[in-house]
Amino acid sequence: MKWEYRTLKIATTGWLGGRLDENAFTAYMNQLGREEWELVSAFDTSQNCGASRDVIAVFKRPVR
Repeated sequence: MKWEYRTLKIATTGWLGGRLDENAFTAYMNQLGREEWELVSAFDTSQNCGASRDVIAVFKRPVR
């Protein structure tokens, strides 16, 4: 089976970062799920203060 991949990058907010709009993140995830994307991995990127700068989510689905 052949796969295609998609990466979702969501920036955090706040003075030092680290705040994620959970409603927006959930909306993105649900939209991709409706498009038959499956979550493979999710992780954050950190900045020097230890706060998250971005949240990265990687999805895959079979090539149509």
